[in-house]
Amino acid sequence: QVQLEESGGGLVQAGGSLRLSCVASGRTFNIYSMGWFRQAPGKEREVVAGIDWKNGRTNYADSAKGRFTISKDNAQNTVALQMDSLKPEDTAVYYCQARTPPRNYWGQGTQVTVSS
Repeated sequence: QVQLEESGGGLVQAGGSLRLSCVASGRTFNIYSMGWFRQAPGKEREVVAGIDWKNGRTNYADSAKGRFTISKDNAQNTVALQMDSLKPEDTAVYYCQARTPPRNYWGQGTQVTVSS
């Protein structure tokens, strides 16, 4: 199994920045990719960004392109999400995911609130 622990959420004004971090532990050698998802109240969970654990290839939701940057540190088993130019609509609980096919693992989530 893989355990994930997120940190870095909080309250920020619109236009501000936050950096989320996720540390993976356990059977991390099986990780294929990691990513960030978010879920706003009354909405379904949606993907924000992902990164391939071996080659570092990244992908972003349209809402995150140009504002968010996902990065990884294989030695520390961490993935980070730098979020700039935050908007009130970015308010959500952000979850870290690790893919170890055929299973996915999730962190407990961290709240991000952007005030207008």
